Amino acid sequence: MSEQLDMVLVIANPASGTYTADMVETVRRRFLETGRTVAVALTEHPGHARKLAAEAFAPGGHDAIVSLGGDGTAHEVVSGLAEAADTEGRAPGTGALAHLPALLALPAGTGNSFYREIWADRPWQEALELAVTTPRIRAVDLARVAETGALALLGASTGVVAQSLITARDIGGAGRDRYEQAVAASLRAFTPYPGRVLVDGEVVQEGPTVFANIGGGRYRGGRFKLLPQSVMDDGLLDVCVVGSALPLAELPGLSRDGGHVGREGVVYARGRSVVVERTDGEPLVFEYDGDVLHTPGERFTVDVLPGALRVLGPVVGAAAS
Repeated sequence: MSEQLDMVLVIANPASGTYTADMVETVRRRFLETGRTVAVALTEHPGHARKLAAEAFAPGGHDAIVSLGGDGTAHEVVSGLAEAADTEGRAPGTGALAHLPALLALPAGTGNSFYREIWADRPWQEALELAVTTPRIRAVDLARVAETGALALLGASTGVVAQSLITARDIGGAGRDRYEQAVAASLRAFTPYPGRVLVDGEVVQEGPTVFANIGGGRYRGGRFKLLPQSVMDDGLLDVCVVGSALPLAELPGLSRDGGHVGREGVVYARGRSVVVERTDGEPLVFEYDGDVLHTPGERFTVDVLPGALRVLGPVVGAAAS
């Protein structure tokens, strides 16, 4: 069934990697042409999209929010919606965000992994047209880091995946190429850490660990298909743990199409709750949705929030895999 979306807020991030003012105007004009009321808000600093999204929820307020930026902008918008839910006394969980505006994420960033999850390889103009003319709502899962309460769209990771985000800070350039260079540099210097991963209370891997990736989304960094079997609305988290048996030099090539899964030293599982640990007492490098957690910890728990977020997307099964 198509949704009635009369009030639309476009939250656009001018600092995103592929942002253009023309894209904002195209989105605004297309919604206006179909009789919607449209407001545009440009973010001015990190965290601003979160504040704008939280403020957008009010009685008689917006029916949809267009996130026009990258994965970081979409993450902030979702966090803002969750903040609005909390203000109402509704902790994010199954259906808790269902009364809030639906999210249309359009790709003006560099990785754009979340857009790819929902719309596959469709051009953004086609996604916009479908959202405007035949808006369909899909309830997708979120993940929550138990220790902090933070929400994740795409998921969380440890080890070399998280370390690459730190390495990227010292690499020039931008976009997917910068992240890929960071991955290569991190792999050259990386030593597997002593770790343990539990899924729904059962140990699925213990020993030297290159990374544990939890999601959510199939892709990270827009290019690496770390969780090839993941479905964003099945009520489960997929988990991929890579141990030391897989040669590090082969990992970037294999993970582009999910070829690492099934190889020696790689564990793939799914469940509702995932615990990642470092077993030598040292802090675990841990990130969610590209944000490296700076609070020291040896153990983190990630829980699924089934159907917690409404997104505008194609009819299920219509997007390419």
